[in-house]
Amino acid sequence: MNHQDIITRINTHKKQPNLRFRLKRDTETFTDLLFYTLFDIETPVSENLGILEKQFDNLVDLACWESEKPCKKVWENYVAKLPTILESLNLDAEATVNCDPASLSIEEVYMAYPGFYAIAIYRLAHELYQTGFPLVPRLMTEYAHRQTGVDINPGAQIGKSFHIDHGTGVVIGETAIIKNEVKVYQGVTLGGLYVAKHLQKTKRHPTIEDNVTIYANATILGGDTVIGANSIIGGNAWLTASVPPHSTVFHTPEIKIKTLRNG
Repeated sequence: MNHQDIITRINTHKKQPNLRFRLKRDTETFTDLLFYTLFDIETPVSENLGILEKQFDNLVDLACWESEKPCKKVWENYVAKLPTILESLNLDAEATVNCDPASLSIEEVYMAYPGFYAIAIYRLAHELYQTGFPLVPRLMTEYAHRQTGVDINPGAQIGKSFHIDHGTGVVIGETAIIKNEVKVYQGVTLGGLYVAKHLQKTKRHPTIEDNVTIYANATILGGDTVIGANSIIGGNAWLTASVPPHSTVFHTPEIKIKTLRNG
């Protein structure tokens, strides 16, 4: 096979006409600038909103290949919601600094806590997801996932004052509902009970009511599963059924220690 044949065969199998990976790179650039514009005291808001609008127009050109998507109208509505998103994120940061005895300042939370960063990008992506803007919200949360190990689908619904401690390995599915003042530790999964494509439009992930704490490596599955308010879910628990309010759920492992005698 000569060089030209190889090129021809590769081009034959490049079948996705809209698959432009610069969309991924440009989304990451947009996400970084958006984050700094909201939080960094040295980043000028007025100047950057103009830059962000131009970057967003570029994302529209790359992502909106379906003509029925109203992508051109999204930016003005989105930018109007940024103050409210920032207000909500400040509550998330305050929840973290109030929950975690290891946090020395709220500035540390904004700059050094992977859980907060993942929540921030989720909230910024969620508003775009709500408008039906294609692909970009998922690329934003996957960017945060790659950096933090926290995987929050932009379709999830998350209330006020949400705290993720440590963060690595947390998975929150698309149809999960998390209400106010919930605390989640590393390795927690809020997932589907089973996977099937025909369930795409159904609620597949659990609901977590107000003031619930879920400790490390707990797994909660199923769209009908509701964790009642003020409950505590212990580490390594596995739940596929609802729990009433004010419950404590814990997993008790069986530990056996075998000691060899000398002689």
